[in-house]
Order: sequence, then structure tokens, then C-alpha cells
Amino acid sequence: MKPTRRVPSRTRSISVALGWMWGGFTPPGANVWIRLINKGDVFVFPQGLIHFQLNIGRENAVAIAALSSQNPGVITVANTVFGSNPAINDDVLAKALQVDKKVVDHLQSLFWTENH
Repeated sequence: MKPTRRVPSRTRSISVALGWMWGGFTPPGANVWIRLINKGDVFVFPQGLIHFQLNIGRENAVAIAALSSQNPGVITVANTVFGSNPAINDDVLAKALQVDKKVVDHLQSLFWTENH
């Protein structure tokens, strides 16, 4: 799985060359859009939305990605939220994510920028 990320100022598309995968994105204030992307299909992730893709087959999948700019700028959500320096206050994250503070502390301890 590619981590959830955001390309703030560009549109992104993928074409599946081998295998199949799920592709999805989350518009503001709406439910997640998820579609099965088969070999030969093209899927477009709208500009600025958090999106992901996941290989759902038993074998490797190959997808060719295209961006509408040579320098799109990518924001990986988990790295930004859990790997910020200084760290976002864990009480704030616990309330925002509706999880126990211990979960946030654990996630913040995982060195997000180097390992994910």
C-alpha cells in the first residue's frame, strides 16, 4: 500500500499495467470514493485530495503514475501528523483522532520521516 498522501497543487493519475488494486480519495465533507482499478484502467485522483492505492491481488501489481506537474509537492499524511517537529500536542491528536493518548504517543515515537 502506498501511504495516504496529498498532492496540494496537481492532479495525479495512475494506469494499472499488471494486476489490480483499489484506488481511493476523500473529498472534504464527503465519504471516501474507492474503485477497483483493473489492468488497463486509468484512475484520476483530483487535485489536493488525500488519496491512496492498495494492491489487492496475491501477486505484485504495477501502476504507472502521472502528475500534472514536474514538481507537484507531496504531503504524506502520517509523516506530517505524527512526525512533525515540534510534535503536535498529543492531547490535541487524541481528541481529533478519537483515540487514547497512549496510541498517539506510540505513533509519534515511530520516527515517521525516516521509516514510513
